[in-house]
Amino acid sequence: MSTTISNAAPETDAAQSFEFEPINVEPRFEDPRATIDADRSKNWFMRVFPILWVNKWPFTIGITMTVVTMLVGVALPALTGEVINELPTAITTSSTDHFFFLIVVMIVLSALRFVVGFLGSYQISRVSNQLEADLRSVIYNHLVTLSFSFYDNIQTGQVISRANSDIRAIQMFLMMSPMMLTTILSFVFAAAYMLSVSVTLTAAALVTTPIVYVISMKLRAIMFPLSWLTQAHQADVAVVVDENINGQRIVKSFAQEKNQLNLLARAAKKLQWIQVRSIDISSIYNPVIENLTVIGQVLVWVYGGWLVIEGEVQLGALVAFNMYLMMIQMPFRVLGMLLQIEQRAKASAGRIFEILDEQPEIVDREQTVELLNPEGHLQFSNVNFAYKDEPILSDLSFEVEPGETVAIVGRTASGKSTIVRLLSRFYEASSGSITIDNTDIRDLAIKSLHYHVGQVLDEPFLFSISIRDNIAYGRPDASMDEVINAAKAAQAHNFITHTEKGYDTVVGERGYTLSGGQRQRLGIARALLVNPPILVLDDATSAIDVKVESDIHDALEGLMAHRTTILIAHRLSTISLADRVILLDEGSVIATGTHQELLSSIPRYSEILSQQTQEEEEEESEDQDEDESDQDHRRRIASLIRKQPDDEEKSS
Repeated sequence: MSTTISNAAPETDAAQSFEFEPINVEPRFEDPRATIDADRSKNWFMRVFPILWVNKWPFTIGITMTVVTMLVGVALPALTGEVINELPTAITTSSTDHFFFLIVVMIVLSALRFVVGFLGSYQISRVSNQLEADLRSVIYNHLVTLSFSFYDNIQTGQVISRANSDIRAIQMFLMMSPMMLTTILSFVFAAAYMLSVSVTLTAAALVTTPIVYVISMKLRAIMFPLSWLTQAHQADVAVVVDENINGQRIVKSFAQEKNQLNLLARAAKKLQWIQVRSIDISSIYNPVIENLTVIGQVLVWVYGGWLVIEGEVQLGALVAFNMYLMMIQMPFRVLGMLLQIEQRAKASAGRIFEILDEQPEIVDREQTVELLNPEGHLQFSNVNFAYKDEPILSDLSFEVEPGETVAIVGRTASGKSTIVRLLSRFYEASSGSITIDNTDIRDLAIKSLHYHVGQVLDEPFLFSISIRDNIAYGRPDASMDEVINAAKAAQAHNFITHTEKGYDTVVGERGYTLSGGQRQRLGIARALLVNPPILVLDDATSAIDVKVESDIHDALEGLMAHRTTILIAHRLSTISLADRVILLDEGSVIATGTHQELLSSIPRYSEILSQQTQEEEEEESEDQDEDESDQDHRRRIASLIRKQPDDEEKSS
């Protein structure tokens, strides 16, 4: 065995691990240049801000343009007031130069406001969509690092909801946040102008502002938990939909369509209740906030009109004052909506952080060992493991020599598949050690370990891509001849050539357009193409016809000659491939030897084989009975059809 110690910079590590991830396509998208802030004490926006700030130039340009748009908008009411004040002078003296100059300035500023506003909106939209894409990439990049234990405790729909609707809630807030900025700044500038006109008139206009602020803060406090529940119940609906789509065969097999519709209806009803509750609260608070500002407007017209009559304020200044009053009122008019969006974004960010703050249980150590040309010597030493509080393996110890083929036999739930998962470090053993070529697998780089330990599961997962790409999944750069040779070895070539487009045929989701045996053969072909030095077949031929299985075994015998192979076996035909059998019971090895040795000396081994053989015969008998029942049913229908005319004559 040859190994190398790796303790280099991240760039070097990436270069070394690249050989274990062969890719034959050019990446179209770069990884996000930043991730969220790891400091959980910061508020949600500051944690997201690093992803936003990597696009600082378009973001800064967008904000700058938005502020310029606001400043131009603030200048227009003052110019309007000047035009109104200048109009009597222009009429009485026929001196219209200054008047038309003000009109031209207003036209130019309006055009400038349009152009700058468009550019600002474009840049903000661009940044918000980039944030959405980057945040989704950050979530996915983090998901692939998490251990299997994380996926054991979370529903698929919950993950999908966080990567879609929750991210969009944050994006919507980012789109609307410049509006909040401009309304606040316009409030400041408008208030400054109003104070320069009349302090008492400004006080009358803002008399209801403290009340509006208190009500707005109360609305914010109420809306946050409702926003959190809204996003949570949206995820619950997504879970039901996801499970129904993926489990359609089970739903239809048990005629549970109405029951599943009821589950969806209950989930949708809970979501509806929360959303209606949010609407009820908004319909109470938002009109109050908006109408309180009207009181200030009425006071301005009454009191301001009196000041104009008294000659203390010019008419143009009063008109401009009212235009600025509309600017001051605008934040309060949209405050309710903005608070709802902000609270929903905050709730969504919290749900996203639940995933991003999750740390993988299984990671590479600082110093890792890269396997180079491993011999394939495996050893389990006093290994213990439990799923949560349920013990599975207890002081498990056994050894597999390089190039040896070992079958692991045991009752259901005896821990056979768990051994496979621990060998690939999908889970971490509670105690004890597992070594490959006398190197603890915890010292190995995870990608290196997965590259050299190939697995074929009893229910292989196929992607919605072509058959060729499914077989070449572990080696996308494999030639077509290599793919065909692997398919022939797995006895899959014949059925592939009979599909609509051969190797270019796209299989349905999870490969459900193929039979169970066909999926297993493609899974075997996929593993054989990678050609790993250590191969694990976890009941990989359980759904394959006995004749086809025999042909696969003939091919496997030659392929297994120079590799270490572990067979999780149920069938005698599979056990016959093994050089040695390990008998497992309640998570411990109780015997090891050849098939004949165990059969003659270990009664438990004979019991397990007899039980499994009986179960297989019962399954085959049930299938045969179903076929005979179908034939009898068809014969009875044909008989009834033939007898129908005679019966009609008798009845007449």
